[in-house]
Amino acid sequence: MKDFATVIIDMLEGKVDYGDVRIVQKLEERIFVKNGVVESISFTEDMGFGVRVMIGGFWGFASSNDMNILSAEKVVKRAIEIAEASSIAGGRPMTLAPNDPYIDTYSTPYQKDPFKVPTTDKIDMLMRVDKILAEEKSVKLRTLSTVSFKTHKVFASTEGSVIEQEIVECGAGYTAFAMDKGELQKRSYPGAFGGNVATAGWEFVEEMELEKHAPRVAEEAAKLLVAPPAPSGVMDLVIGTNQMALQVHESIGHAVELDRVLGYEASYAGTSFATIEKLNDFRYGSELMNVYADATTPRGLGTFGYDDEGVKAQRVPIVKEGILVGYLSSRDTAPAIGRRSSGAARASSWNRIPIVRMTNINLEPGDKTFEELISEVEDGLFIDTNRSWSIDQKRLNFQFGTEIGWRIRHGKLAEIVKDPVYTGITPQFWASMDGVGDRSTWQLWGVPNCGKGEPGQSMHVGHGVPVARFRNVRVGSKGF
Repeated sequence: MKDFATVIIDMLEGKVDYGDVRIVQKLEERIFVKNGVVESISFTEDMGFGVRVMIGGFWGFASSNDMNILSAEKVVKRAIEIAEASSIAGGRPMTLAPNDPYIDTYSTPYQKDPFKVPTTDKIDMLMRVDKILAEEKSVKLRTLSTVSFKTHKVFASTEGSVIEQEIVECGAGYTAFAMDKGELQKRSYPGAFGGNVATAGWEFVEEMELEKHAPRVAEEAAKLLVAPPAPSGVMDLVIGTNQMALQVHESIGHAVELDRVLGYEASYAGTSFATIEKLNDFRYGSELMNVYADATTPRGLGTFGYDDEGVKAQRVPIVKEGILVGYLSSRDTAPAIGRRSSGAARASSWNRIPIVRMTNINLEPGDKTFEELISEVEDGLFIDTNRSWSIDQKRLNFQFGTEIGWRIRHGKLAEIVKDPVYTGITPQFWASMDGVGDRSTWQLWGVPNCGKGEPGQSMHVGHGVPVARFRNVRVGSKGF
């Protein structure tokens, strides 16, 4: 792969202002079980290369899965033609923020290669969990899955970078659906929409202890059928980590993508209220709010050695003590704020051009235990595990729902309530945060399906978050 990349860079020399090539080989395995039956086992392998060039401040990109010299010549020619045509079409030329060239390798630290764990062992594990869930009579539908990914890629540029990386990811999870008298409730473990995924080996799945938690998950699904609806009104809200990850993702992560802020994504993904004149001068939330984009987070699903422009992984402050201080950026967006790239340019495949994507957008832990967060609430709700989300295209007005809630009465968790929903306006909501959980409450969540771009790209991103408390939030039940 490195030799092929070098040949392509040689083809670009003297013909472009800047050029790079990415060669990507990706392996993917998915296993899906429903009600004790293996519904699907899929294994895919994909490989190809993409060439990106800049001429006169305009991009050209072309790609192919035909890995030979003749194909490379055609792809290089096509990328150059597109860049030249783009300059004729007009528009504002781009400049690239400076970047140091690297000759380096990077690989995910892991103990057990998920692709060397027998498929039969994975299925047996899921079947054991399914059997436990089925013991609860009201649980009529059970879905369980595992996913494994291995990505081998080489990046080379006309600036002298040659970088080889191997990224290994895996995860698992399940959902129990309880049904009675026309009502459906569900509980998921370890989180919603497929569980959890990390940049790690199979040891990560083993650490989930999927069987151990199955009885509780089934029991809670059944209890939700007879639980009262969540109360409606304005009250204090304590949010668990699975829902906090979604809250950070939607109201911070997407809002600080610099291409979105600059309007480049307006036709599809939307824009942002966090416009560049607010940098270093806008209160995003309370003084307890400290958010970082950290592509070096161990096991984070947005963790890597270098982004897809050859920019080294880094930890970048986004919100510091409640003030907006940074953005997610690429080499062609960072000049708009007079900075170097934050290392957030990534592409989902060899046939997609890199765009600004989240890495690991983490809310730093505070100093309160879970018990302290609850004990300081007289009347409120503790909620967790995302069920639904809605947010406007500027990332301001939102409404989120969760699978389960517990009423908090006089500083203690009381009865389970179903279908909890809360709503807010992003800066007002984050300003109401008056308690942040300590490191013991902090958990890392992977989001393997973050969509963005035209044509669409589904990216793997991560969020490390603690439990947090918010005062005077409007809450209700489903449909309020």
